[in-house]
Amino acid sequence: MVLLTEKITVVVMTRDRSADLRRSLRHHEAPVIVLDNDSSTPLAETVAQVRPDAECLRLPRNLGAVARNIGVRRATTDYVAFADDDSWWAPGSLARAVAVMEAHPRLAVLAGKVVVGADQLVDPISVAMAGAPLGQDSDLPGPNIAGFLACGAVVRRSAFLSVHGFDPVVFFAGEEERLTLDLLSDRWGLAYVYEVVSQHMPAQRTLAAEAARRSLLARNAVLTAWMRRPVPVAARRTLRLARAGADQRAGVRAALRRMPGALARRHRVPAHVEEMLRRLEDDRQPPY
Repeated sequence: MVLLTEKITVVVMTRDRSADLRRSLRHHEAPVIVLDNDSSTPLAETVAQVRPDAECLRLPRNLGAVARNIGVRRATTDYVAFADDDSWWAPGSLARAVAVMEAHPRLAVLAGKVVVGADQLVDPISVAMAGAPLGQDSDLPGPNIAGFLACGAVVRRSAFLSVHGFDPVVFFAGEEERLTLDLLSDRWGLAYVYEVVSQHMPAQRTLAAEAARRSLLARNAVLTAWMRRPVPVAARRTLRLARAGADQRAGVRAALRRMPGALARRHRVPAHVEEMLRRLEDDRQPPY
């Protein structure tokens, strides 16, 4: 029998949230790599106290979601389970994820069921995935998806690295979309598997934090569209978000400042991916 520790690593991205990290670290059932995104107070001591077997890498500056790329490259296992400092994998879920990934060699991303808070309410994104708007390929273990939540995802390390991981232009918030598009373009499979469960315990956001997140998501949706979608589609998304509200308009303005970097990385997704996305958009479904 292959040991779990030989097949999967948990990569945790964190910044300035030692209390959350202290609570979550003890729950992981596999080796852990923590990426400290230049916290104001280094988190190595916290990690050593709670999880002395974990590796903690302090980054010289905040890299956003790109920090996870460093963790994936550092890992030596075939699979990597992402977690945030306020999330962990339910008992037995990582072993189940390994078994599923081993049995389905085209599967690049396994999106688990994300449950939120002490009441374990199923995240609306997981509900949308379970609805299977894209059907299910015969060689995948669950409904096809065209998006995922990083804190509830297990990735095949080789596939993740083949498309260069998360994107420095997008940086953080909605960073999963560009990665998804590139994996689908290369004919990798992404699937929802409800038996694999991620527990998410987010703190309640202030109104200001909610507004800032809406702005970030709008910025990154625009940038991703211009990096990968046809020009008319990218233009429609930009216009729709510019009209959506003050927070989204701020995000569109912020996107314009990053647009040169986005356009330098532009290449359109192939027809089969664009057709999948249009099916979701025509049905007014979220991109999962």
